[in-house]
Amino acid sequence: MIAILRNLLFLAIGAALLWLTFRNQDFLMVWEKVKLANPWFLLLCAVCSFAALVSRAMRWVQLIEPLGYKPRLITTYHAVMFAYLANMAIPRLGEISRCGALNKSDGVPFEKLIGTVIVERLMDVIMLAVCIFLTALLEFDRLGGFLNEHLFNPLFEKIGNSTVALSIFAVIVIAFVVVMIRIFKMENPPAFVAKIRKLMGGIAEGLRSITLIKNKGLFIFHTLFIWTMYFGMSYVCFFALPETAGLGASAALFIMVLGGIGMTAPVQGGIGAYHLLVSKGLLLYGLTETDGIVYATMSHTVSTLLLIILGAISMISLFFYVKNKNTAVS
Repeated sequence: MIAILRNLLFLAIGAALLWLTFRNQDFLMVWEKVKLANPWFLLLCAVCSFAALVSRAMRWVQLIEPLGYKPRLITTYHAVMFAYLANMAIPRLGEISRCGALNKSDGVPFEKLIGTVIVERLMDVIMLAVCIFLTALLEFDRLGGFLNEHLFNPLFEKIGNSTVALSIFAVIVIAFVVVMIRIFKMENPPAFVAKIRKLMGGIAEGLRSITLIKNKGLFIFHTLFIWTMYFGMSYVCFFALPETAGLGASAALFIMVLGGIGMTAPVQGGIGAYHLLVSKGLLLYGLTETDGIVYATMSHTVSTLLLIILGAISMISLFFYVKNKNTAVS
């Protein structure tokens, strides 16, 4: 029940942000403008997205191999796509889902896969931070003012009004750390404690995988390539609309950063958060609010449809692969 209520809350937050974005807009007019977008540039945007997804699967294989397993690239790709589909339904479920899927299809221990996923997410955070830094150099006035108005100031206000909540959170974190330390020091732990120790040990081993990668240069290449494709998606989409066709590469980097921040929000598929941040960001380049919303809706729709279609195909493929594998074993 708690999980259901939490996911409904996330969905409500996304809907509220979406309403906040569209509240003064003629939805039919926005949709008509979206439909007039150049389909060839939208297709190229989808190609960039697909290339990033394949590269992400290849990078994950690199992280898994040092653990003593070599999953097939095709099943790893299907697991990654299944994760994106799961995130459309329940935020953050995808990270668990892809580990479970690859465990069923290729036999890689679940707890070790969790560690590799954490490494992947840390790399994404680092790359987002690098992109924010580059954007700050190229678009300092726009980025600084925008983040202060729409992110930092509201966040600091909430933090200032939530001292008690932060104190409780800090106590919980400290208590959790103390409990984990005591669990690992127990000599004859009960069954459930042994399972926790196994899970934490597997995660730790997965985290160490990044230090054991054979071809670190290839790993760095995939990391840079993934984010270059994300940049390409933002830049290519500019040319799909006459209102944004004149914007340059620095603007695309700025919009990619805002979109990346929006996609990290704990709402299904970044819905609402992505639309709000990207549309507000385009106002700084002289676009009208309507044109900013048109671009945000168009780019988000292309990405979402691609993930839903490919994710559904991957889910079905994994189902039949695991079913046929189990049948062959029995």
